[in-house]
Amino acid sequence: MVVKDESDDDNHDESYSNEQNKRKRRRTVAKRHSMSEVTKPLLDMSPLFESLYERMDALNEQGSFEAIIESSIPEYLRAQRVLQDHFADRTISGRLIIPLSRAEMRDHMKMVSIHPQSYIFTLLSRKMSSQPPSLRARILEPPSMTPSGCTVTPLPPLRSAPAINPQVLDALYVIKTTPYERSFLSRIKGFQPSLAPGAIAVDWETRSPWMELMNDIREHYSLMHPDRDQPNETIAPIEYVSLRASHLRQVHDLLRRTFWEGIDVSDSIDYSPEKCTVIATYKQLVVGVAIMSSPQEIYITYLAVRSGWENSQIATSMLYHLITLNPNRDITLHVSINNPAMLLYNQFGFKAEQFIVGFYEDYLDPLSRASKNAFRLRLRRWG
Repeated sequence: MVVKDESDDDNHDESYSNEQNKRKRRRTVAKRHSMSEVTKPLLDMSPLFESLYERMDALNEQGSFEAIIESSIPEYLRAQRVLQDHFADRTISGRLIIPLSRAEMRDHMKMVSIHPQSYIFTLLSRKMSSQPPSLRARILEPPSMTPSGCTVTPLPPLRSAPAINPQVLDALYVIKTTPYERSFLSRIKGFQPSLAPGAIAVDWETRSPWMELMNDIREHYSLMHPDRDQPNETIAPIEYVSLRASHLRQVHDLLRRTFWEGIDVSDSIDYSPEKCTVIATYKQLVVGVAIMSSPQEIYITYLAVRSGWENSQIATSMLYHLITLNPNRDITLHVSINNPAMLLYNQFGFKAEQFIVGFYEDYLDPLSRASKNAFRLRLRRWG
């Protein structure tokens, strides 16, 4: 059994109260310290700013625009008067005329805009707005290359123009049109010959072996002789036209070389040449011939291409146009059995319907390699 003394309780209460008081004092001291830190006055910067402002004012007074330019104004005004006197003009009456500066011109422009409109003021405003200030223009004008004190030698008088021949003028006035090949338009777009009378088609794309050979010769010449004048090539198409009298000499020569001597197709001009003939020409050269007997008897008598122009689809084009010009009609022909044209006719649908022995015996040369036997071919268009 434990007996508790009352004096011990009193001592315990006193120690507890003392402990509480110490804690309150610590809190109060901490609050006072914090308040003293907050209410502590900051460092005063006003003296520093005042000294800085005084320093800046002193610098501005020493380097200001007014302080710098004030000493130069008299010299500037003196130079301006010298320039004005140098560039000044005098009227006939001796009155001094001083060119305007840009500032003076702006002042005058303002005065003209405010002043009531009149003829003189309108001219003056237009003159000043369209031209630079006279003083500035004269200062910037490059100096004359003519030395002072030297006289200028006048140019010799021009020779009088010769009298114009009235006949020449009349001949020029008669000209109303210009041929295309001599016109300015042909120089811009290039020269393309106009379609010949009776033209059927124009081919700009085909390049025959002969054309390529001529091109190689020109290139070889230019490489071997670069210092000489080079020949110019005139580009032209292959034109398919109807037979004309101007073609007969070349057509007869081509048929003679291809078939046999004595061929004459002059009568084809009298039997609808626009339907029965197709002539292939390059510039003025006849390179292909396709002729039909007559519109009543649709029979192809001759189909030939000049040597050097083979394998260029010229025979194909002529046969196509000849068939197209005679629609809905059967077309017949004879061809030697070893003639390569057999393949061309087969492509167009011609079929062999007869074999004839010795068909060309009376026409071909005995030494000719062409067979004297022939096929009769027909292109059926109806039935």
